[in-house]
Amino acid sequence: MAKTHHQPLGGNQMPRFGGPATMMRLPTVASPKGLDACFVGVPLDTGTSNRSGARFGPRQIRAESCLIRPYNMATRAAPFDSLSVADIGDVAINTFNLQKSIGIIETAYDEIVAEGCRPLTIGGDHTITLPILRAIKRKYGPVGMVHVDAHADINDNMFGEPIAHGTPFRRAVEEGLIDGNRVAQIGLRGTGYAAEDFDWPRSQGFRVVQAEECWYKSLAPLMEEIRKKIGKGPVYLTFDIDGLDPSQAPGTGTPEIGGLTTIQGMEIIRGCRGLDVVGADLVEVSPPYDPAGNTALTAANLLFEMLCVLPGVQYRN
Repeated sequence: MAKTHHQPLGGNQMPRFGGPATMMRLPTVASPKGLDACFVGVPLDTGTSNRSGARFGPRQIRAESCLIRPYNMATRAAPFDSLSVADIGDVAINTFNLQKSIGIIETAYDEIVAEGCRPLTIGGDHTITLPILRAIKRKYGPVGMVHVDAHADINDNMFGEPIAHGTPFRRAVEEGLIDGNRVAQIGLRGTGYAAEDFDWPRSQGFRVVQAEECWYKSLAPLMEEIRKKIGKGPVYLTFDIDGLDPSQAPGTGTPEIGGLTTIQGMEIIRGCRGLDVVGADLVEVSPPYDPAGNTALTAANLLFEMLCVLPGVQYRN
């Protein structure tokens, strides 16, 4: 059966400030069936530890995405001519129960990945990556991972709770969801609870790239190294917006100074081209802390860049 190549609604068909607020003004469909990739929102911030508001991330990121056009003029990627892509809406999480929400997210992503659809997730706080990785493992086995963040998110617990936005990758290692020798964490920085905070992921085989290693330079050479480390096999891309410096992305719950630039963020994502990216997420956008919408606009563009590096995307010469 021929694919349906859904196209974003163009600015000359409907003013960009009009029409439905879907991701890039794509059609909304009820099911991932028949799609190569989908945008899906998870409006959860029950796992946050400081400033809440990431529950509003999916809605504002979609609204700001109206400005993005369908062709990547830098890389010449033409994702909508190559893949069948649509917005499948939001996962109906339980606003009052984090544990139940985790199960709801797992079930939703089991359906997505069972259809062979690669999810591009609009968060939501970083807790959501754990249930997504559980579903991904059931389809692909343990995956490699590129993780952009100010924080390692490998706490053993937070206030005695094993699942929160600071614990997902400790749990992911324990549950065998990721292959530590195929993981890179980029942009880690700030203060810690102990001098050894970043040593635990290194002991698991992660390539930990602290933010200071990224200052004043292009990250294209780093991504060459990381592509070699990750190699063949499925890989998941998770991007916490606080990996960027708060001067460029202030709308987040746990900002840390000295972070990456938007250009470096784009270099990291573009550097994933050629990897077998089976899913990706953009998390921790908290719109109340950036009323101008620039953080959400940045997030929307980074999600488009993620779409552009998925396997099967054609590039126009």
